[in-house]
Amino acid sequence: MFQDHHGYQRMLQPDQITFGLTIPIENYDQSPPEMKNQIQMAQLAEDLNFHSLWFQDVLLEDPTFEDPATGQIFDSLIYLTYVGAHTQRINLGTAALVLPLRHPLRTAKEVASIEKLFPERLMFGISSGDRRKDFEGLNIPIMERSEWFREAFHFFNEAIYNEFPEVRSSFGTMNRSNIVPKPEKRIPTFMTGYCQQTLDWVAEYGDGWMFYPQRPAQQKETIFQYREKVKHFHGESAFRPFFMPLPLQLEENPDAPTEKIPAGYKVGRNGLKDLIEQYRSIGVNHLMFGLSKNKRPVKEVVQELGEEVLPPFKIK
Repeated sequence: MFQDHHGYQRMLQPDQITFGLTIPIENYDQSPPEMKNQIQMAQLAEDLNFHSLWFQDVLLEDPTFEDPATGQIFDSLIYLTYVGAHTQRINLGTAALVLPLRHPLRTAKEVASIEKLFPERLMFGISSGDRRKDFEGLNIPIMERSEWFREAFHFFNEAIYNEFPEVRSSFGTMNRSNIVPKPEKRIPTFMTGYCQQTLDWVAEYGDGWMFYPQRPAQQKETIFQYREKVKHFHGESAFRPFFMPLPLQLEENPDAPTEKIPAGYKVGRNGLKDLIEQYRSIGVNHLMFGLSKNKRPVKEVVQELGEEVLPPFKIK
């Protein structure tokens, strides 16, 4: 699967683990990010051989949500395109585009355009969404997002990959019409969480799975269940990568002990390498570091990760 897709092959391999960074790359904790120096940080990440940058899909600022709830301030696909134009090879990922909140025909046009402009760099993470204010603002019933997601997903795939498809949907109709440009290769598409679907559905239709952070022992069982479903739908040898975001507070002392923080870890680089190996050994294929809670200059943290943590895990 995706054997001739360069961006996929350099990032996703069985029994290997690679690394990305969540945009914005800055210490903003619970405050809205300032979005300064993001191009320089993206270029630094590329130079240090990080594999990907990940963009959030947040429409409205919501003070009642449990985080600053602004994402990277700018629209995810517009900002992804901006960063892509200032980098050369690092993969560009959505984590994750909320399908029920975007018309699938417009999404197909935008995604196909990005793929044409930045060939084989787009990693397309999709979700059903969980931010109530965004749904209210667009007058989309959040309790129906399961059905909206499935219908948008199928409409999107018909429109982007097929020539002059016949599509009839509550989103609209395609008849003697066609999306251009068409991607030359299939775009890796990853489910985020359950997308309000069953694990069977996620395993059948997704090219991989992004799931929430858990301790290694818990995540091991989650990955096992997912991979059993993948075997059922795609065969014993089928590979579908597993992604996990990881909030990280990297301490200056390389031997600092490992401490839990919400959804992630406060740790020195040596403990982090041990932790990464645990996640690799249970089947995590890609870690997406979130650095918003760091107390040190974020450039210093990215530099240390790239120079001291990533090299031992280089894809063989």
